[in-house]
Amino acid sequence: MVSLCICYRSQLSIMTPSKFGPTSNAHHKHKKATIRDVAERADVSPQTVSRVINGYTHVSKKARLRVQRAIEELNYRPNRAAQSLVTRQSRILAVITFGATHYGPAQMVANVQTEARARGYNLILSNLSSTEKDEIRKAMESISGSLVDGLVFITPVEGASYADLAALCRGVPYVQIDVELGVQQPSVVIDQRMGYRLATEHLITLGHQQIAHISGPLNWFGAQARLSAWQEVMQANGYDSSLTVEGDWTPAGGYRAALQLLESGQPFTALAVGNDHMALGALHALRQQGKHVPEDVSVVGFDDIPEAAYFAPPLTTVRQDFGALGKQSVEYLVSLINKPETPPHQRVLMPQLVVRESTRPR
Repeated sequence: MVSLCICYRSQLSIMTPSKFGPTSNAHHKHKKATIRDVAERADVSPQTVSRVINGYTHVSKKARLRVQRAIEELNYRPNRAAQSLVTRQSRILAVITFGATHYGPAQMVANVQTEARARGYNLILSNLSSTEKDEIRKAMESISGSLVDGLVFITPVEGASYADLAALCRGVPYVQIDVELGVQQPSVVIDQRMGYRLATEHLITLGHQQIAHISGPLNWFGAQARLSAWQEVMQANGYDSSLTVEGDWTPAGGYRAALQLLESGQPFTALAVGNDHMALGALHALRQQGKHVPEDVSVVGFDDIPEAAYFAPPLTTVRQDFGALGKQSVEYLVSLINKPETPPHQRVLMPQLVVRESTRPR
């Protein structure tokens, strides 16, 4: 439930070897392995070893595995400073994120890291206290001592404008994750509106007409998109779309919001919840107030966290493929690094409705 932006190669001066610490190897008891040692062990050319280290794809799977095995066996460590002088790339990406304590942004960071490492990149991570322009500028300045090939911004909330982010990148290629659907920026998103339409239409198909809603915090793009989709589907079917309460993504927030809905006195037979963690709290509140799920109230969540299948009852929810999101965003970023002329665009991934036991026909 989060937004991510990836910026590319920083136009900062290349650090001299002294910036990386002592260069003397006198304290080492054994000679360090060289790229030629790796090539000999793997029975390939030094050029093939270089291609594997630098993440190039034009290497056979068998050769790549032999090289990776030889690197591990010889404990070979590439000289990144020397590499950057030759390739003008550091093989380092920086991730600037907000809300990493929440499930969505945390999963985005984890999957970006997994894909980056698979492509031979290391990451620098910076957490934001807000997404205002000055805070993002400070985060950029904190990594200005490193030569980076790209920046990943996971900023799924209102704050600095897209123009501000582009200006802060100073011409470096960038990709954003989980921004607003339809923006003409280098970005990768999951269609939140489509996901919530699926969830709401599922409840209506089951015969529910009185459907309440618990949103996430409404300064988040994902929460805005889900609320808007719920309202549109309800209104298109001629149903009341006023019974909604704002939550905070947490189980405690979902519990409080569900109690508020119950105390309002307005009847509802189904509840659409902005994420699975809030749905967990809502389930507890409903049980506490003597409501059975799904006999009295059907409940649907969003995200499909690993625990959702083990809620009581197992939760019907919308699955976001965070693995694909990480893979697509890093792939896009690398293409912009290697081919700066790549036209900026938005890649859109589709969510999937997962039906379990927390919903039933009215």
